[in-house]
Amino acid sequence: MSTEIKQIKHIIHTQAEAEKAFLQEFEQGHYTFSNPLVKLNPYTICPLTALILFKTETPASVELTVKGKASAADVTHHFPENTVHYIPVLGLYGGYTNQVVLTLSTGEIHIVSIETPGLPDNVYAPTKMETTSEYMQDNIMFVTSAMRSVAAGYDYNGDCRWFTTENLTFDLKRISNGRILIGSYRFLEKPYNTVGIFEMSLLGKVYAEYRIPGGYHHDKWEMEDGNILILTQDFTSHTVEDMCVLVDRHTGEILKTWDYKKFLPQDVAKSGSWSDDDWFHNNALWYDKKTNSITLSGRHQDILVNIDYETSEINWMLGDPEGWPQEMVDKYFFTPVGEGDFDWHYEPHACVITAEGDVMVFDNGHFRSKNPEHYLKGDDNFSRGVRYAINTEDMTIRQVWQFGKERGKDFFSPYISNVEYYADGHYLVHSGGMAQEDGVTVEGIGSRAALNNPNIKLSSITVEVLNDNVVFEMHLPANYYRAEKMPLYDARDLFTLGEGKILGTLGVTAEFDTPIDGTSQATDLASEKFNARFEEECDRYVFHAAFEKGQLVMLVLEGDNNEVHRYYISTAAGAPNAAMCVGVFQTTDERIVRMNLSKEGLKGSFAAKLIVDMETYDLDTTLTFSSL
Repeated sequence: MSTEIKQIKHIIHTQAEAEKAFLQEFEQGHYTFSNPLVKLNPYTICPLTALILFKTETPASVELTVKGKASAADVTHHFPENTVHYIPVLGLYGGYTNQVVLTLSTGEIHIVSIETPGLPDNVYAPTKMETTSEYMQDNIMFVTSAMRSVAAGYDYNGDCRWFTTENLTFDLKRISNGRILIGSYRFLEKPYNTVGIFEMSLLGKVYAEYRIPGGYHHDKWEMEDGNILILTQDFTSHTVEDMCVLVDRHTGEILKTWDYKKFLPQDVAKSGSWSDDDWFHNNALWYDKKTNSITLSGRHQDILVNIDYETSEINWMLGDPEGWPQEMVDKYFFTPVGEGDFDWHYEPHACVITAEGDVMVFDNGHFRSKNPEHYLKGDDNFSRGVRYAINTEDMTIRQVWQFGKERGKDFFSPYISNVEYYADGHYLVHSGGMAQEDGVTVEGIGSRAALNNPNIKLSSITVEVLNDNVVFEMHLPANYYRAEKMPLYDARDLFTLGEGKILGTLGVTAEFDTPIDGTSQATDLASEKFNARFEEECDRYVFHAAFEKGQLVMLVLEGDNNEVHRYYISTAAGAPNAAMCVGVFQTTDERIVRMNLSKEGLKGSFAAKLIVDMETYDLDTTLTFSSL
């Protein structure tokens, strides 16, 4: 029996086909203002969106209002004058007959009814929502994927008004053209690295995927010239999550690389979650134009590091100095001054440089010490948003604000989470990774433990504070990586037809140079014994199988003229708890492996074989590559 090769279309190609189909339907029909074409979920991944298409005989502008369940929940947007109208509809309710009011500049009004299916199980209703429509205005609170959840957006009343059916991961950022940057759902490597990031609209249309050879994790940043800083790693290195690259916005080419191993020691100042490979665990970055510097959050060294954008030289380091070399402490670290409370942050997330030059961070507080003898249990710990005022002349630091410590374990998230700075005294604090079992805080990363324990209750709390008053508080019964407040519509986001672009590169998959001699021919079918199968995408093959932990496994491709390519497949079980920042790609069966084989660097047809513990299995299938 030959091994299955399943064809998987890229989302950009799938969306192009969908767009071509509804445009053909539009052109072949007679769709007017009073009889428009309505396409629910036009780009297939955002079910609470629609596109309304119609023509008018004379140019007219359009006002759209998605009627809320209360008038304060109405969503309104204006579209410029035209005769051919493509009107994106955002902010529909799930499981509801939505009323959408269209008003032409000529005064004509037409109401469109749009019925939507109910919300899926992984879109959770808030268990608590306290705010006002006056405070939220037209803003929606977006949360991005973590364990058992997908990205979603909630209005002031706690109603979900947007979500995605795909596991779009990590941070969601609105950029200068009004669209968003968010992690691609195309999984690359354990525990959660994806092939790159999407530029997309909230309508769900993907305008570009930026692929990175080392994959994407955690965070990115749009520079003033449009180029993008993206957190990544080098898969040929034994370390992970310790690199940043600058990517050309138009081509996806990597323009500049920062390798943290070149300016930081890897075996000092270890947090409780430190490991030899995940020594830094970079989970956030912030570019500050005033100082032309990048601030990096290193969870596994309990540190924020600020470096010069041009030279990569360290400017300062913010964190508990215990465990760092004395020469670095003397040169880069701050000394606390002033009266009042002061706590260092531990295993932080989401660094921010404020307009005043202060530093904000989400202090997860995991272990809350660099000394194992002083580690705190979750029930005795706290997480918080904190703001520090730093003086880089005399290298002093003051804690000027915090929120969360007073709530103790009920606000404790040992992982994920973020802060946002709106203005002096106006902040968001998102504690996204809480987990309890029977009221007791789960030690370690709760989302990992919850894979095998349904009694563990995951939750997140998002709070906004204005002049020390809580003006927004939302509780959700799931973990969420970050929270971001913004309107659904942005006037800069201009709906554009046409196929998106696949940019950048996956690189060439690393090979194992040494042949394995002395193997015997197996009689079993690999497709049955190991549940072996392939998926083929436009730029890679993905090999799926299940092996026991520690088995020696290699994929071998044999071509004409004795051309052979060998790829080692790791059978190390699962992903380490310390690195479990999102769980959307995790499985309870740790025997399952996925091996990505880039199509770059290969050309021709190859017979695929599998070596497992010195036995060779014919996969009885051919992989074909064309030069990319």
